[in-house]
Amino acid sequence: MSLEPKNQVRNEKNILQFILFFTLSLFVLLLVSGFLEIDNSSSNETVERPSLTENKEPQIFGLSGSAYTFDTHIIKQNQFLGEILSDYEISFKKVNQLVQSTKEIFSVRSFRANKPIVFARPDECSPPEFMFYEIDKLTYVKYHFEENGVNVEKVVKPFEVCENEAHGIIKSSLSDAMDASGLGMSLVSKMEDALASSVDFYHIQKNDEFKLVFEEIYIDGELAAYGDVLGAFYKNEQGEHYSLFFENDKYSGFYDFEGRPTKGAFLRAPVKFSRISSRFNRNRFHPIKKRRIPHLGTDYAAPTGTPIFSVSDGVVTAVSRTKNNGKYVKIRHDKTYETQYLHMNGFAKGIKKGVKVKQGQTIGFVGMTGLATGPHVCFRFWKNGKQCNHLRENFPPADPLPESDMPQFLNQAQIIKSALDNITRNHILSDSSSLGIDNNQL
Repeated sequence: MSLEPKNQVRNEKNILQFILFFTLSLFVLLLVSGFLEIDNSSSNETVERPSLTENKEPQIFGLSGSAYTFDTHIIKQNQFLGEILSDYEISFKKVNQLVQSTKEIFSVRSFRANKPIVFARPDECSPPEFMFYEIDKLTYVKYHFEENGVNVEKVVKPFEVCENEAHGIIKSSLSDAMDASGLGMSLVSKMEDALASSVDFYHIQKNDEFKLVFEEIYIDGELAAYGDVLGAFYKNEQGEHYSLFFENDKYSGFYDFEGRPTKGAFLRAPVKFSRISSRFNRNRFHPIKKRRIPHLGTDYAAPTGTPIFSVSDGVVTAVSRTKNNGKYVKIRHDKTYETQYLHMNGFAKGIKKGVKVKQGQTIGFVGMTGLATGPHVCFRFWKNGKQCNHLRENFPPADPLPESDMPQFLNQAQIIKSALDNITRNHILSDSSSLGIDNNQL
């Protein structure tokens, strides 16, 4: 009997066992390697978890991005809203309803050229159901075209507020330095408000130092605006100046560490972001009349259209125009003090004789009406009926907070002061190094 068939069967069986063993070994090896790889990644790397909002449907002005068709129209110069809406098949009746219903919320006269209007339609063949206009990065107006009219509402976008801090050494002007550092002019304005009466920002010196604790407002993870300044510190030749924000059910504003309001009875200047182009001088050579005439005011140069503020509470006594003074406003603040603002380009809405105004309220806009060589406001100051140099006046300090509110104030102020004192110069922005600005986390 031949053994060949048996050997052949045995050989085939061995080959099958080898293949099976090799396959199992390979599978186990791959499986173990996989587990090792997962284990290594979890021990050495941070596992990135998907955002809870990743799978959410995109929202545009609070509407479903897939349920509507969105069109954007850029407003042209001198273009009427009715003309735009007629192109989108909005009837004249609806246009009139829109104009009337929005007067108290946001007038369509405030629409600006080169800004977008966004329309939302249920489909490409239907007229718009909604219209949106962004007032700023935080706020927009929503117009809902309904069967019986137009529903209008002002909407604030969902936002987050974070605290941040900044620190700098002045090598040029404060506004140039902060602008170069990327902090923005609006934050300069807030800082000037906080330190309005304790720091003369028209006499900033090289190596002056400032610190800030402030809020930043974020929308969808991007910086949209600056919030409140919570604390400000400024060091110059006159010493160290603190301004700490405090608010309760009776008081709200900036105070020094003694509980006195940092904003005095009078602002130091009627405009922001300006420079003194001509000072109070009884022997000044007039640039137009070419002879010496007393200059009984202080000139603040600023671009045409810059808002002019009342430096204190008061009552408007004159809104007029003369050949030399141009358009001007005069205000009586009390029995002792009056102020006048000359060469205006125009008056603010509602400013007329007999109207009460508040400190910091816009009363007009910088211009060059009357005898003027460039846009500026000539600020004049009366004390007991005589014109004087307001920059040399020593006004009495404001009354501090009542004793009953001091414990609450000191508790809150100490937290802000500690935050200011702990700010260090650890992070220097490359684009501001030429001006000596260095900021933390900015």
